[in-house]
Amino acid sequence: MNQPSEHFDVIAIGAGPFNLGFAALTEGIEDLKVAVLDAAEKFVWHPGMLLPGTHLQVPFMADLVTLADPTNKYSFLNYLKRQQRIYPFYIREDFYALRQEYSNYLAWAAESIQSVRFGHRVLEAEYREGLYHLSVLTEAGMSHFTAQKLVLGTGTQPYLPPVISDEAMNTGKVVHSSNYLFGRDALLASSEATRAKAICVLGSGQSAAEIFLDLLRNLEEEDHLIWATRSERYFPLEYTKLTLEMTSPEYIDHFHALPMAKRDELSAEQKGLYKGINADLINEIHEELYERSISQAANVHLRTGCAATSITVADQGISVSLRHDRTGQDLDFVVDDLVMATGYRAGVPDFLGGIAQRIDYLADGRFNVDREYSIGLGQDIFVQNAELHTHGFTAPDLGMGAYRNSVIINRIAGREIYPVEERIAFQEFGAAELTGLPTAAPATSHA
Repeated sequence: MNQPSEHFDVIAIGAGPFNLGFAALTEGIEDLKVAVLDAAEKFVWHPGMLLPGTHLQVPFMADLVTLADPTNKYSFLNYLKRQQRIYPFYIREDFYALRQEYSNYLAWAAESIQSVRFGHRVLEAEYREGLYHLSVLTEAGMSHFTAQKLVLGTGTQPYLPPVISDEAMNTGKVVHSSNYLFGRDALLASSEATRAKAICVLGSGQSAAEIFLDLLRNLEEEDHLIWATRSERYFPLEYTKLTLEMTSPEYIDHFHALPMAKRDELSAEQKGLYKGINADLINEIHEELYERSISQAANVHLRTGCAATSITVADQGISVSLRHDRTGQDLDFVVDDLVMATGYRAGVPDFLGGIAQRIDYLADGRFNVDREYSIGLGQDIFVQNAELHTHGFTAPDLGMGAYRNSVIINRIAGREIYPVEERIAFQEFGAAELTGLPTAAPATSHA
């Protein structure tokens, strides 16, 4: 490896919302030299799902910086002010920013923050002489960087279950929800066959619901639309106040202290806390179905509790086989197109192989993330949104990004740069003693 061209105190890899927040909150810290590297040529945030009218599932205060530093110039409100849109937003009286506008905000921040560099793909990482050495491919060729610490924010990748055959994937008739907008025109085009068109959406989260409603409103009346999910129901996102208190430092403390088996058990039970559908969207879907039912037989088919067992090529399109979990019944049908709203999975970047000996792994290969988000055996590698199994469902929550960055930045700096709240909830998450009340005395025997 050649001599490095630049040295930084911290290099953050990946420029999604969480590492953008890290970049924004570290700008101006004079004794901390930071670079944020991303392989993409420019900022993109779920471009295939920027449907008109869709909005965030968290309030606009869950931006890059506000919950850590409300005065920071990279706040969403400052973005609106600079775009001369703050008064229209104020008059709108809606805490939930439109997804397209939030994406524009993130792009604005990415272009404005000096430490962010696009077109920088990290290929290799090594550790020697007390520093991390990175080989980075840029438009100008290979560059080399060193850093004392790393922050990994490489994100998640679209997931397709193994039941889909390679042949089906190569037809161009199967699209993941992350690319929905790019394939939307083809999905809505009239069928070349004499029969009505048929489209199936698989999945039950917010993306699946948004896509289903968009297709429902835009397909021809005679077309068939199927929405199937292995979940027992189309469950709403749990968003009541006392549940929201679980997105708190003290709940993270509670969750992180549990045995690993208990954490995994809880994670499986808590999917509705972050993977559900916005209740207003569920109501919109039902209203659309109701209106259609007044004047016509709706060619719309909703199936819950049905897991895909096979997706292959058929003579007339894509053959889908589902099995109902509780009854064991099979359901087979053929559609023209299939939308897979099957979510995302975290992967381990290839470049980590060169520094694997510096990383603390659990026995099953997952990162062993400590309470303050480090996976480094030298406490010098940190992760963003890779700690669902150790910190709970707060990991992907945009609203907890500023909190996590505050913790990481304070730990890197070795001092308090941003005050970190320790308690925000009215409730206790363990069996803490009830103050002011007597404890029960053991029963006395009168034999």
